[in-house]
Amino acid sequence: MVVGTTLLRALRTLRPPTGALGRHPAPFQPSSCVLSPLWRTTCPIRTLRVSVAWCAGHNKWSKVKHIKGPKDEARARIFMKLGMLIRFAVREGGSNPERNTNLANILEQCRSKNMPKAAIDAAIKGAEKAKPASHHLFAARGPGGCLLLVEVLTENTSYATQNIKRLLTKNGGMLSEGARHNFVQRGVVVASGQNITTERALELAVEAGAEDVQEAEDEEETPQMKFICAVVDLNKIRGSLQGLGMQISSAGWEFVPRSNTSLDQDQLEEASSLIEALNDYPDVVRVWDNIQADS
Repeated sequence: MVVGTTLLRALRTLRPPTGALGRHPAPFQPSSCVLSPLWRTTCPIRTLRVSVAWCAGHNKWSKVKHIKGPKDEARARIFMKLGMLIRFAVREGGSNPERNTNLANILEQCRSKNMPKAAIDAAIKGAEKAKPASHHLFAARGPGGCLLLVEVLTENTSYATQNIKRLLTKNGGMLSEGARHNFVQRGVVVASGQNITTERALELAVEAGAEDVQEAEDEEETPQMKFICAVVDLNKIRGSLQGLGMQISSAGWEFVPRSNTSLDQDQLEEASSLIEALNDYPDVVRVWDNIQADS
């Protein structure tokens, strides 16, 4: 269904608001604003959560927070963390992706990142020999009051906890249990953002039944579209988007912030340094934030 161009223009002027942290989340978040119904049909009216995170401030932060350093080093780091996720998923649900949805989603992410097949196979085969790892989420507060969720897979919980605390303290942050309540776990279908307009992305979100659509960039600064939905609807939304002609890069869950924290340039640099330090720690898998750059 086509959303009127006048309304679409109005959407672009909105400022994004912005995203809980369980110790053991479900198997594998962006700011949104709930709008009034965008359309009427003979069916009950439904509200679409439309993200306006493509504003200048968001794009500014997305470029600041990407991993610094040579791209080959960044890629190796990504592959290492994906390998960790593969081994954990295999130990939790088996090595058959047809019966292990979590593993299937991770393998899709591996392929989208061009992770070598040999490395993927080695991670799957090495899962049985790997030491048991535990999964944790640390809630934290960073520079300028921004909120973070730090996902960790570790063989030594107490040692990892000490190091996370040390990295936070050294870089202007601290553990903050209350921060977890600003994030909600959602399903995210990532599709190519090339050759697609904002208007068309909104139309596809409506047709597929997604709750939110967000423009983003990957590590190579390639445009992406993120379609947000309930975790239980992930496969359905993915299938719908594929049926509508979208090129899907990956599908899985993420933690989406319920509200954003606006940071100035100095605070952005401090937050970037903190997130980079956390990502450099081997046991850290991913870091989510609720940062919005001042426009």
